[in-house]
Amino acid sequence: MNDSATRDKKERELGAILEVSRVLTKSFDLQDNLTLVMKTLSSRLDMQRGSVFLLEPGTGMLRIAAAHGLTRNEREKGRYRLGEGVVGRVFETRAPMFVPDIGDEPMFLNRTGSRPVKSGISFLSIPIRLKGEALGVISVDRIYAEEHGGVDDDLRVLDIVASLIAQFVKLWEAYREAESERTTLRRELGKRYSLPNLIGESPGFQAVLKSVLKVAATDATVLVLGESGTGKELIAQSLHWQSPRSARPFVAVNCAALPDNLIETELFGCERGAFTGATARRTGRFEMARGGSIFLDEIGEIPIELQGKLLRVLQEHTFERVGSSSSIDADVRIIAATNKDLVEEIRRGKFREDLYWRLNVVPVMLPPLRERKEDIPLLAEHFVDSFNRSYGKSVSLSVEAMDALALCAWPGNIRELANTLERIIIMNETGIISPDDLPYSARRGPAGPGTYAAFGPAGGGSLRSEVVSLEKDRIINALKETGYVRQRAARALGITPRQLGYRIKKYGISCQD
Repeated sequence: MNDSATRDKKERELGAILEVSRVLTKSFDLQDNLTLVMKTLSSRLDMQRGSVFLLEPGTGMLRIAAAHGLTRNEREKGRYRLGEGVVGRVFETRAPMFVPDIGDEPMFLNRTGSRPVKSGISFLSIPIRLKGEALGVISVDRIYAEEHGGVDDDLRVLDIVASLIAQFVKLWEAYREAESERTTLRRELGKRYSLPNLIGESPGFQAVLKSVLKVAATDATVLVLGESGTGKELIAQSLHWQSPRSARPFVAVNCAALPDNLIETELFGCERGAFTGATARRTGRFEMARGGSIFLDEIGEIPIELQGKLLRVLQEHTFERVGSSSSIDADVRIIAATNKDLVEEIRRGKFREDLYWRLNVVPVMLPPLRERKEDIPLLAEHFVDSFNRSYGKSVSLSVEAMDALALCAWPGNIRELANTLERIIIMNETGIISPDDLPYSARRGPAGPGTYAAFGPAGGGSLRSEVVSLEKDRIINALKETGYVRQRAARALGITPRQLGYRIKKYGISCQD
């Protein structure tokens, strides 16, 4: 070959390698990308038929993952055991192999049946390997002419292509594993935040779950109201994971934790140079949540100056980064929460009335724990089980301790109950939680929202004794009237079977009673 022909050949080889690099980085579609690689080798370097074989994990066989110049039926036939034929030998030895004429090579098995006439066809096979690990084999047919140059050039080019394919296959495997883990995680989160897993049988909490069930499938803006510690973020997550947007991000923002001078940047992002210190473009939370849901906790803490921009997002579904005039679509479902009385904040001039009505499309009011007394035993058992697993313990609640917990007002609501039980389980040495293990405030009775009132002296509270006696008698009578069928007895008493079982254990009631 003269200098001009050599130069043209080198340019074609470089062009082919660059095109292969581009193809392998366009997506994570294994078959499409590898098929395009083989087409590139055919069109740019006159390599006729080509295949990429990858090791099949389940069977330990080499199979054609992608090919050019083969029918679907021929591709399905292309399977080799390790060490079998040219392809199996190349994989096993990790060394390239050149067959000048496949018609004269007994190791060439023509398993695909794609070469009825084998005479005059050369065959090149290169291992696909990365850091000593063999992943597969790339093979091509070649009919050599003077302008094609020598086999050494082709082996060199194919070795580079095989190296690129090896890196792509490893990235594809990592991507597939990450996608599988993400799918599993999303499935688990969906189960965790499904309505049956939200603990509470009280009428007030059941009304909340009905509202969540109705609104979750829509894109309506939801305003979750309730005291601190009532589980507002749990409801927000349930709304997201039970919605059609569950496959997209859920982004939570605590508006009270962000300084006033940074909250706009955090929510909407900024352009480079928008202000001193903005050395690069920054993506805001609304962009991060695109296609999913954004949870704006403590919405009442947003500065009045920023509320107008948030109102525009709700009205127009667009926003601009700080320092930019280009609008960005806000394809996001907004869930807001607050423990403040926003109507009072409007009266004081701290919150915009128009923003309130935009947020308050579907209000969800979470009752405080003092209004969910029947849920306290269920929640307490859940937290005890959870913390026992976390800390490798087997602590249980005594009936007396459960009584004391149920009589508390819990101004910190569910968060306070959980923190109290976690602390007790960590410190417990007896395996049983008794009333003496509870904090002083939890050994006192309720007097109203956020306060506690002490019990009377032991044995001196005749009213309490009468209430206990009356409750026990009612349970015994209900059991007798229903033939000791607990489910029917619970229905007659207006409580759940689980609550009835707790009271039967508490009072030591048996069939002999």
